[in-house]
Amino acid sequence: MSLKDKDLEQIAYLARINIEKSKFPSLKEELESILSLVASMDSVDTKSIKPLSHPLDLSQPLREDKVTEENDRENLQSNAPSKEDGLFLVPKVLEDED
Repeated sequence: MSLKDKDLEQIAYLARINIEKSKFPSLKEELESILSLVASMDSVDTKSIKPLSHPLDLSQPLREDKVTEENDRENLQSNAPSKEDGLFLVPKVLEDED
């Protein structure tokens, strides 16, 4: 696949990055190499291969669902500059839309 400067500009725009025009030739070469690799991988016939959800057929042992720690809210909020009814109060950061 042959990339044009316009393609690189569009990719840079979508990625929200600024690319110097002087770097276009080397970048085009790298991207074309990557796209070539992807095309060769895409051409591999994988119809007879069963998809894997995990390479090993193991299950994770689950722990018993029980309370292991007590509610420590008072201690955790003891150094909070502002709190009310067990909640942290923080400064308003968004303006109202009127």
